[in-house]
Amino acid sequence: MTLAAATPVVLDSVEAAVDALIARVGKDLRIGLPLGLGKPIELVNALYARAKADPTLSLTILTALSLEKPVPGSELEARFLQPFIDRVFGDCPDLAYMLDLRANRLPANVQIKEFFFKPGSNLGNAHAQQHYISTNYSFAARDVFNQGCNVAAQIVCKRETAEGSRYSLSCNPDTGPELIGLLRESGRPHAVIGLVNQNLPFMAHDAEVGPELFHFLVDHPRYSTTLFSTPKMAVTTPDYAIGLYAASLVRDGGTLQIGIGALGDAIVHVLQARHASNALFREAARSLGASEEYGALIERCGGLAPFEQGLYGATEMFVDGFWQLLKSGILKRKVYDHWALQQLVNDGRCRPERLEPELLDQLVTLGVARLDAREFGLLRKHGVFSDALRWQDGELLLPDGSRVAADLGDAGVRRRLAQQGLGSALREGVLLHGGFFLGPRDFYQGLHEMSEAQRREICMTGVNKVNQLDLDPRLYRLQRQHARFINTGLMATLSGAVVSDGLANGQVISGVGGQYNFVAMAHQLDSPSVGGRSILLVRAVRDKEGKTSEPSSNVVFNYGHCTIPRHLRDILITEYGIADLRSKTDSEVAKATLNLADSRFQPALLAEAQRAGKIEAGYRIPERFRSNTPAALEQKLDRFRRQGLFPAFPFGTDLTEEEIRLGKALKAVKKAASASPKWLLALQALRPQAVPAELRPYLERMQLSNPRSVQDKVVRMLLLQALRRG
Repeated sequence: MTLAAATPVVLDSVEAAVDALIARVGKDLRIGLPLGLGKPIELVNALYARAKADPTLSLTILTALSLEKPVPGSELEARFLQPFIDRVFGDCPDLAYMLDLRANRLPANVQIKEFFFKPGSNLGNAHAQQHYISTNYSFAARDVFNQGCNVAAQIVCKRETAEGSRYSLSCNPDTGPELIGLLRESGRPHAVIGLVNQNLPFMAHDAEVGPELFHFLVDHPRYSTTLFSTPKMAVTTPDYAIGLYAASLVRDGGTLQIGIGALGDAIVHVLQARHASNALFREAARSLGASEEYGALIERCGGLAPFEQGLYGATEMFVDGFWQLLKSGILKRKVYDHWALQQLVNDGRCRPERLEPELLDQLVTLGVARLDAREFGLLRKHGVFSDALRWQDGELLLPDGSRVAADLGDAGVRRRLAQQGLGSALREGVLLHGGFFLGPRDFYQGLHEMSEAQRREICMTGVNKVNQLDLDPRLYRLQRQHARFINTGLMATLSGAVVSDGLANGQVISGVGGQYNFVAMAHQLDSPSVGGRSILLVRAVRDKEGKTSEPSSNVVFNYGHCTIPRHLRDILITEYGIADLRSKTDSEVAKATLNLADSRFQPALLAEAQRAGKIEAGYRIPERFRSNTPAALEQKLDRFRRQGLFPAFPFGTDLTEEEIRLGKALKAVKKAASASPKWLLALQALRPQAVPAELRPYLERMQLSNPRSVQDKVVRMLLLQALRRG
């Protein structure tokens, strides 16, 4: 790869950087920004401000997941949210283009093109919907390049070493290096620019780069602002039920991929319970019928025992959950970058903690014989050979000064190496490969506080490595043994298709992201020795707010949009159970999926499947699946929640205790307000109400201690009622 420059131009302001970019690339700027956290917000805001001031400048922003702070929808919400926003987000700047996109005031010379939205954030937004790019995450760099990208930009952090400044792409080495490679290979005039933010954790391996990667670096302390964080969401009973089923399908010694949000937190917390509170975990699994109904599948694909070998993470998103698994001793299976060494570790023929001379014989049995410089370097990096051993012109230089052929196929060479060239233990193993990270504040703090040894166990890298097998199929198959790629969908059909990113009317909710990549990869990892499975999670019911809205089923007969097609069906989980759909007939799939639906919707779904001829007339859903209701689920798991197995926030929260209680009460206020006539509420609010001392801080937080408007008096009344009910 041709490097950008021996010495990049270092600037101390984003305004100067805008001038430099225009001077180098011109006034048609098409800037590629990382997904999520890695956007250089101050630089992008300066570019956007320049475009608004200069109509002759054309600005196209190519990115995904433009992060936005919570925006209060009313004065009442602002009273609740603003102190939280100020406390959690600090001086993290807003993305100016997103503020204008929300207000429908983007100038004509600016286009925002994204391949993934914050879920639900752009429904009804014409510009966002019309400029959305549908793509798999592994194709994102290609598609950004094909859109004419001529600037690659992101935030970075740096540290000083004896060799000079080193930089880390930190949270986002996912697509940037691949995009830069395409730009250089094409010969297209372009610029690569980094904005230094020292609040980023310095990540090593593929995320670490030299200054020569960049044409420009913006480096000034004013740009080390607060990182955008994602506050934890409460985990509900259905989430925990799904987590219990999913955790039972994770195999010890295997590989894990999970996503962000309440479902990811539920899975991680239940995996921790499986490991550290196994008896209680098994009891909860029995209460759901998991052991009885799905025992054969669990035995074949997962397990209920604690983790002895542990797990390895291969995930596009390094979420806080993996950090929790690392701290609890579950994320502990290391992988190595040499295929034969990985094979021997998998087979138990190499003990990483103690290397024996027989290891050299074992390598030969797998076909590793004559060593070139690259293969020798890999084996020495991982500790197979001692640091004192050298490779030179097809020979190995032993510590005593003698030379032997770099050929393990020679028994004499193996004897000499066993005497003075063999390492003592494997090293430089990796516990997790991830493409990008995003999470809560304490997650970032934990990454900052890692020791150097811990830092070396996490490899942030490109999605071209994490989301597919193509770059090194033999090695990746061996590393990703017994992979469980767990992702979330919105709806599932009785044919086994899953809807995750859009609606039947064409509106995009989020994006395909890497979901298709991991589903397809699970089907590629189909041999018994590696056994990959795709597990898609769908909540069976969607509850809607409002007095006239009724719950609806997320299990449907058919739908006018599809993310994962029916021919890639694998394992589906709702809060009511597991369906193993791989290799099944249409009828078998429909019946298994019906078992996962809420029982309020099962009769209509069954009738539709029978009308379509997919299920025979006279078929009845088994009795044990005809009590799939939220009330029954709560009853099954209530005892375990009271025992502390299912906390609302298993990994803590940025909310205070007051905010948690107030947030629940405000939801009750909204529901009560929508269910009663306004005139009746107004009459009730005029009655005097005593305020217990313990509830006064809540009224003060909401500025309702002395309400003046009728609306505030109604809210005060309903809030007091909700708080009293707890």
